[in-house]
Amino acid sequence: QVQLVESGGGLVQAGGSLRLSCAASGRTFSNYAMGWFRQAPGKEREFVAAISWSGGNTYYADSVKGRFTISRDNAKNTVYLQMNSLKPEDTAVYYCAQHRKYYSISLHSADYDYWGQGTQVTVSS
Repeated sequence: QVQLVESGGGLVQAGGSLRLSCAASGRTFSNYAMGWFRQAPGKEREFVAAISWSGGNTYYADSVKGRFTISRDNAKNTVYLQMNSLKPEDTAVYYCAQHRKYYSISLHSADYDYWGQGTQVTVSS
C-alpha cells in the first residue's frame, strides 16, 4: 500500500519561504509522476505543481509560477516543493499526491490515486 507523508508546513510572514517534503513508500517511486495540490478554507482543491517520474518535466499553476519549484529525489523516494516569495493567498493545506498510472502525468486531481494527509501553510501579512 502506498503511503505519502508530508512535512515542512508552518507559519511564515509574507515574502518568506518554506520547503515542503513528501516521503513516499509502497510502489516504485521512480515510475510515477507526483503532484502538489492545495485547498484553502471554503475553496476547491487546486493544482499547484507536478513533476514527471524522472523529474525531467515540471508544470505549475500560473499563480505560483516563478515562485515555487517542484523537485524530486528518486533515491530518497521524496518530492519537494520549494515555496519562495509567499503571499497570504498561498495559505492553504498542501497535499502531495501520486499519479494513478506509471509513466503518465496530468494536472487533474482525479488522476491521482494516493494522497498524503496534508500540511498546513499559513502566510501572514
